[in-house]
Amino acid sequence: MRSEHVRLFQTLPHACGYYAERTAQNLVLDPAAPQLDRLYGPALERGFRRAGGHLYFPHCPECRACKPCRIDVQQFRPDRSQRRCLKRNADLTITECQAGYNAERHALYEKYLRRRHPGGGMDEADASDFRRFLTAPWSPTEFLEFRLRGRLLGVAVTDVCRSALSAVYTFYDPDEEARGLGTFAILKQVELARQRNLSWVYLGFWIEGHSKMDYKRRFKPLQLRTVDGWVAMP
Repeated sequence: MRSEHVRLFQTLPHACGYYAERTAQNLVLDPAAPQLDRLYGPALERGFRRAGGHLYFPHCPECRACKPCRIDVQQFRPDRSQRRCLKRNADLTITECQAGYNAERHALYEKYLRRRHPGGGMDEADASDFRRFLTAPWSPTEFLEFRLRGRLLGVAVTDVCRSALSAVYTFYDPDEEARGLGTFAILKQVELARQRNLSWVYLGFWIEGHSKMDYKRRFKPLQLRTVDGWVAMP
């Protein structure tokens, strides 16, 4: 990915999604660039993340808390808690599906957002919001569907690149909280990456000390991208 081949923009300051008292800014690859599909894999390697049709990297003037993180697929082994999660969900059927909107997925997505993110600006997502946030015309996206006797319980939005998967987003039935479907989704994405002989599963960003990020630490060995490149989390 060479800078002369694609423009890089910086967003205006906006509210931080992790700390209410902070503002944030992102670097964004030109969303109109025709080669975003080819740039996606190299952008992941450099710490970028996809949200909708945008590839972005946090670039806040006074904060460097967000660090890209990824699982080393070949070295990963589930711990005892994760093995219990797999066993607890052994009754589910997992299907690799073409990404896209349908009424069943949208109903589950709405239910998840209303319960998990009430009043957060996402809890009234219509069909266009669903498509705009979870997919993009150029993105190599699959949906992993989790079903119990035909009933849709969860969807893991997964981007498939040449050497890695990116775990973009997972939504699930909040009435099934005890199953640990968020953890289950990552475990299944690691399994899928191993089946496809891919090296990494990207988990977005890690923020040390932030409660919403703590679950990522359990997927060892986890790597963080720093100014010195990718390093193992201590």
